Amino acid sequence: MAPNMNPYVQPPFALFLGGEIKIVSPELVTAELPVRAELGNRNGVMHGGAVMALADNLGGTACAANLKDGQSTTTIESKTNFFAAIPVGDVAKAECTPLHRGRTTMVWQTKITRGDGKLAAIVTQTQLVLTTKPK
Repeated sequence: MAPNMNPYVQPPFALFLGGEIKIVSPELVTAELPVRAELGNRNGVMHGGAVMALADNLGGTACAANLKDGQSTTTIESKTNFFAAIPVGDVAKAECTPLHRGRTTMVWQTKITRGDGKLAAIVTQTQLVLTTKPK
């Protein structure tokens, strides 16, 4: 079965995280994620893995918004820089923009801020563009 590459339909894991996609376009994807206790670490702030998962989902969504019929995508590289913690009870706001959109790879940068606007993390990821072979 071919994966659902409709950028407006979020995958089950994104729904599990609980974020809300606000904007989807080939140039920009934004989302907000309330940082509930289940997404926190032992220090009462958003777990680094949850930060990375939010960004990974936005990068995949952004790439999907740029795909042609018969194409899908997968993450092949991701790098995260953490700058400030996001406390449980706050809202993580994410904005994903393209750095490169090629035929076989796309590179996306996601900036994640806290509710007060302070930069919390920047995630840069590379998405591989896959073409489904006709049967």
